[in-house]
Amino acid sequence: MQKIFWRLGLSFLAAAALAGAFITGVFLGYVNRPAIKQITVLFNQETGQPAAVDFSAFWRAWKIIDEKYVDNGSTTTSDEQSNPQKRVWGAIGGLVDSLGDPYTVFLPPAEKKNFEENVSGHFGGVGIEIDLRHKILTVVSALPETPAKAAGIRPKDLIIKIDEQSAANMSLEEAVSLIRGEIGTIVKLTIARNGETEPLEFNLRRANIVIPTIKTELKDGVFIIRVFSFSGQASAGFREALREFVAAGTDKMIIDLRGNPGGLLETAVDLASWFLPIGKPVVIERGQTNEGEKVHRSYGYDIFTDELELAILVDGGSASAAEILAGALAEHGRAVLVGEKTFGKGSVQELVPVTDDSSIKITTAKWYTSKGVSISDNGLTPAVIVERGKDDTEENDTQLTKAIDILKQ
Repeated sequence: MQKIFWRLGLSFLAAAALAGAFITGVFLGYVNRPAIKQITVLFNQETGQPAAVDFSAFWRAWKIIDEKYVDNGSTTTSDEQSNPQKRVWGAIGGLVDSLGDPYTVFLPPAEKKNFEENVSGHFGGVGIEIDLRHKILTVVSALPETPAKAAGIRPKDLIIKIDEQSAANMSLEEAVSLIRGEIGTIVKLTIARNGETEPLEFNLRRANIVIPTIKTELKDGVFIIRVFSFSGQASAGFREALREFVAAGTDKMIIDLRGNPGGLLETAVDLASWFLPIGKPVVIERGQTNEGEKVHRSYGYDIFTDELELAILVDGGSASAAEILAGALAEHGRAVLVGEKTFGKGSVQELVPVTDDSSIKITTAKWYTSKGVSISDNGLTPAVIVERGKDDTEENDTQLTKAIDILKQ
């Protein structure tokens, strides 16, 4: 099962078992339910057998709805309100929500279908990576050459409205589905930004979003590799960039991870392996307590000598896999971090089927640097802190200029 970074662990085996048993209990129990009795639905963790739990409150609430509920002007039709299956999906959603993790969500059939289409299909978007921080929709990064980037949306912008709908208490999945849409149509985002007294409104025209992977540049004798995402193609692109670096005849390199929202763990480990000896820890994965921890180690390509001078640029839009690479190379003394504190997105989610047409996207692990620092809790603080200038452009880049100066000294 492919591991994906979403944002931030928890036990997926217990939750999936609980959800599966819950569905079985609802379908079978409701048909033959007693008046108010104890129903067995939970698994005993030691024996693997069902253990007793008092489920009478659930059936009492179900019965109260059946006997007393009267429509109070809801837009939901009476057929939908009386649909037992819809109540089951709602109950499972509440069960998952009780974990308090914004990245662990239940996907009933319609939402699961949308999720799969968004992951694998073509869609119109505006080019922003978003996350939930303190239950507020927050921009991680605006991707290059996208409507969001062109309009001036920045990392750490807070989304307070999508079109005319309040984003308060909105899930990530719901927000993504509202922002994405038919290419050429307009979506309005209302943004709160630190330092601005009034909300900002952006009318963005949806476009086909093509995320670049790697770009290179030689500037003032320093070779710059800009990594935009940690997709499956990034490893090959980075390998080609290293060939260009060798041909450039310099010993100074900058890896620019600003605005990089992350991607695949395997890609982060692969990129780190060009700079670290075999077996050196890149990142530590901690999941369920009884599973202990798993250390992901360098493959040991390790092609550079100590003569390489390396700086890594990071900012508030550098997240997950970007933080893993930056943290590993900094902690092993291979690079100096320059820029701003990173986003702090250190968890992995898996999509676990509940039924044939529903799933739970559940947090299964958290990531820690090779020295055990929690990425989720702290992010990474650069050794050299440089705030982005208000008037910065691609040609006048304060952080990049500082990193070049450090390497040339």
